[in-house]
Amino acid sequence: MNQMEDARKTYEKIAVPKELSERITAEVEKAEQKRRRKLELRRKGLARGLAAAASVMVVFTAAVNTSTAFAESVRGLPVIGAAARVLTFRSYETEQEDLKISVEIPSIEMIEQDTGELEGTVNQEIYSLCQQYAEEAVKRAEEYRQAFLDTGGTEEEWAAHKIEIKVWYEIKSQSDRYLSLAVMGTESWTSAYSETRYYNFDWLKGRRVTLRDMLGENYSQIAEDSIRSQIREQEKDGKIFWSEELPEITESTAFYINETGNPVIVFEKYEIAPGASGAQEFEISIQKGEETL
Repeated sequence: MNQMEDARKTYEKIAVPKELSERITAEVEKAEQKRRRKLELRRKGLARGLAAAASVMVVFTAAVNTSTAFAESVRGLPVIGAAARVLTFRSYETEQEDLKISVEIPSIEMIEQDTGELEGTVNQEIYSLCQQYAEEAVKRAEEYRQAFLDTGGTEEEWAAHKIEIKVWYEIKSQSDRYLSLAVMGTESWTSAYSETRYYNFDWLKGRRVTLRDMLGENYSQIAEDSIRSQIREQEKDGKIFWSEELPEITESTAFYINETGNPVIVFEKYEIAPGASGAQEFEISIQKGEETL
């Protein structure tokens, strides 16, 4: 016991070097600044998006550094100008109770340009959308299966349905300035449930693109005039549309950017035409929009 007490007193007499004391003080201050910064981010609601971006970058960087095969495949991935790549962040297939689920979740990985929190928040939104759709689709299929069995169907008959839920993405176009991406979800047993979300980005401005950005302040009238003109031409060929009334064109109207750089407005199945016609797409020429403006 005396030896331990003597050792303690000896330790307490040791002078702390000035340099070490200053270093410790600096590190404590740095840690405190970091803690305050984190609290500020949480208050602004950015922490979640930034964490998502960080996780994407960690997974991507680790994969490149540890997997030769992955690094080789990355070299062949499409590059949007010199600014970004679209990667498959998570991909999996599974089967449960004669239900097949196939999911591909994309993420956008910036290479050169800084878009602030845009990258992280968009990746988080896409990830949440894909996961939510898959989970809800599984629940709908399970409810359908139970109703099928409750009304006299057999397990063998259910298995023959080959129910499949699919979530995937498609790059609609990419250029030095724009990236247009579609994220889709479908269920093979019903056409009532399907969903497509479009993401359009302007990398030069570091933000999402709207119809107003592409067509100008009078975008709604420009788009409506063009769509009505195209409908009249298609009706001459025998195509059927519900009526002359069109849904209001707003900045939230679904659209993607095609390879020629024009916005393509998309109306869902049944929205303006019979379901057998599927979704309806109308390309709006930016040149015509500029002339009108």
